[in-house]
Amino acid sequence: MATLAASVAPSRRSDDRFFLFAAVAMTVVMVAGFSVQLAAGRSTFSAPLLVHAHAIVFMGWVTLYLFQNIFATTGRLALHRRLGWIATGWIAAMLILGCSVTVAMARRGQVPFFFRPLHFLVFDPLSLFTFVGLTTAAIVMRRRTDWHRRLHFCGMSMLLGPGFGRLLPLPYFEPLAWEATFAVSMIFPIAGIFADLRRVGHIHPAWRWGVVTMIGSLLLTEAITYSSLGQGLYRVVTAGSPGALVPPLAFAPPPVGRLITGRTPPS
Repeated sequence: MATLAASVAPSRRSDDRFFLFAAVAMTVVMVAGFSVQLAAGRSTFSAPLLVHAHAIVFMGWVTLYLFQNIFATTGRLALHRRLGWIATGWIAAMLILGCSVTVAMARRGQVPFFFRPLHFLVFDPLSLFTFVGLTTAAIVMRRRTDWHRRLHFCGMSMLLGPGFGRLLPLPYFEPLAWEATFAVSMIFPIAGIFADLRRVGHIHPAWRWGVVTMIGSLLLTEAITYSSLGQGLYRVVTAGSPGALVPPLAFAPPPVGRLITGRTPPS
């Protein structure tokens, strides 16, 4: 038994280090993405209150995820559990505010020009629902640490698109701008798979469930976007708004002058 414990402990410590370092890297991606946007003058504090609320809650989750990994790695499990229950309630606010911002942008006809409006209306909420599904599964399996942290990790990876999207030159990736951010975000679960192979010689099944779910969300997004269901969804969401006049699958021309995100509605 002592020999078994001695062999398991280094593997667990290595596992802890990987997830902590990855959480730090994810936080850096998100902070860097939004900081670059602000420094380049493409963000403005005059954005609607809804956008600010979304940003605060979104970055709050990034902070919660980072500290959860810090507490788990340093053995402060009581704090980890308490913060976990706060995080559980946080998910609902993220889903509500995230979908609300997406709908508001589509209705104002202010979807970023390198995204198709209908595509944006589908992939943003569906990414959030995938995050919620993976994170909920992680919470349900919280007593199985190996599953818990890997499913959480895949859920967090689904949220990295906005961070990477602000670091990548997305206009040059048109018409596959969103697919590019998704592909880059997949680097994290792929790194987790290779880390498992290096440490224990096999892939944990949680990675398979997580990665298949993520790829499934990508395929479902594409299927809905280019279907009659997607067209009907766009009509319902944008009815009676400026967005109804915007072709759902057409790219808008690049703006004249500096690109400003989170714009206020035109007067």
